[in-house]
Amino acid sequence: MPARYCLVACLAVSSFVLSASAQKIRLSDTNTSVGHGYAPSDHVPAALLSAKTIFLSNAGADGGLFPQPFSGDPNRGYQGLYSMLKASGEHQLVDDPSQADLVLELQLIAPNGPSSGNKQNGASDPLPMFRLTIYDRKTHYVLWALTETIETAMLQKTHDKNFDQALSNIAYDFEQVTTPLTTKPQ
Repeated sequence: MPARYCLVACLAVSSFVLSASAQKIRLSDTNTSVGHGYAPSDHVPAALLSAKTIFLSNAGADGGLFPQPFSGDPNRGYQGLYSMLKASGEHQLVDDPSQADLVLELQLIAPNGPSSGNKQNGASDPLPMFRLTIYDRKTHYVLWALTETIETAMLQKTHDKNFDQALSNIAYDFEQVTTPLTTKPQ
C-alpha cells in the first residue's frame, strides 16, 4: 500500500512541475519595460528608441546543432528572425548596414560545459541559446544584448518548437526594448 501512495505522490508532484513550467510567465508578459526586465526608457540608449531602419546580420550557429537536435540548417534562426522583424513592421529592414540606424547580430550559441558534472553540486549541461547583439551603426558600440535559452526536449518536434519559441522571444524582446513607453513606469 505505501508504494501506491508514493507513486501517486510522485505523479502529483511531477504533474505540478510540468503544469508550472507550461504556464511559465516571461518577464516580458507585463505592461511596462521595467516588467520586461529592461530599464525605464530614460535609461535605454536614445539610439534604440529612435531607430527607424535596421540591418540583421547572421553571426552563424555553433557546430553540432544541425540537423540534430534542430531540423533545418544553421541559417534557420536568421531566416526566422528576419521574417518576424519584417512582419512586425516596426522597423524597416535594409540590405546594406551603412543604411541602417541599428545593426543586429544574431548568433546561435552552443556553450561548452559539464556533460557529466556533479549535478548535486550545481553543475548542469548548458543549453543552446540565441544571442542578439544590437550595435549603433554610426559608432559601432554595443547598445544592448538579448539572450534567449532554447529549452531542452526529448522529441525532435519539441526541440523545433522550443527553437521557434526562443526565436519568437528574441523578436518580442527586441521590439520591447526599441519601443518607447507611452507612460513612464513607476
